[in-house]
Amino acid sequence: MNIAETIKETRRIVKEWKMQGLTVGLVPTMGFLHEGHESLIRRCAAENDKTVVSVFVNPMQFGKNEDLEGYPRDFRRDSRICQEAGAHLIFHPCPEEMYPPDFFTYMDMDTITEGLCGGNRPGHFRGVCTVVGKLFHIVSPDRAYFGQKDAQQLSVIKKMVRDLDFDLEIVGCPTVREADGLAKSSRNTYLSEAERQQATVIHRSLRYAEEAIAAGERDVKTIREEMIRMISQQPLADIDYVEFVDWGLLQPIEKLEKPALVAVAVRFGDTRLIDNYLWE
Repeated sequence: MNIAETIKETRRIVKEWKMQGLTVGLVPTMGFLHEGHESLIRRCAAENDKTVVSVFVNPMQFGKNEDLEGYPRDFRRDSRICQEAGAHLIFHPCPEEMYPPDFFTYMDMDTITEGLCGGNRPGHFRGVCTVVGKLFHIVSPDRAYFGQKDAQQLSVIKKMVRDLDFDLEIVGCPTVREADGLAKSSRNTYLSEAERQQATVIHRSLRYAEEAIAAGERDVKTIREEMIRMISQQPLADIDYVEFVDWGLLQPIEKLEKPALVAVAVRFGDTRLIDNYLWE
């Protein structure tokens, strides 16, 4: 497995693969990899001849009050996970490599970035679109893999690819969970023991929504109010949002009539966790 720290070296390696007629898959990450990332890498390796994993903590997608410096990092462990999962190349640039001092160009999007996480994290998706767009240009992958846990991000990336005519396929992959249902996340390491125990309410509330919809309930207000009640019973939980949006432009809905996303964000102390259920 190769490790490249520069755009030039990454392009050189990928160009050699392409000249051999090999397909290339990309798994963008911010490092501190867990089983969710590993599942993306393994699927990418199974569906492509070569797999590239980017490990880059993107400063552009952190807000003013978000702890960029405190974001967990362990590149040695990340490298081991990548190699064991079947990656062929890690692209591990420094911030200056991706954003030199004279960097002034950005990718942005409106409408589907304005609600959910975008509503409380101004500039976040501008940073996501910009870095992912750069990675697509650098690696020129045939496919790129993203987790369903970050459903708004997945929707945004798919829309960006369609709107800007990127020549690649976006593959969404199922959320990987702990045994008690909590979605795997690098941020789970921030939780205290008590917060970790109470955080399982997020998945329980989504399971309730799934079961209510399966039983025929279509009124969003009815389901949402019960989800809020369930989460609010946990004393350490601070609800950011519980929202029902259409699975297209991610606009709020009042009744379930077509594919919809049930999305939840809850803070436990300083840690913000997200999860969702997609009804199709």
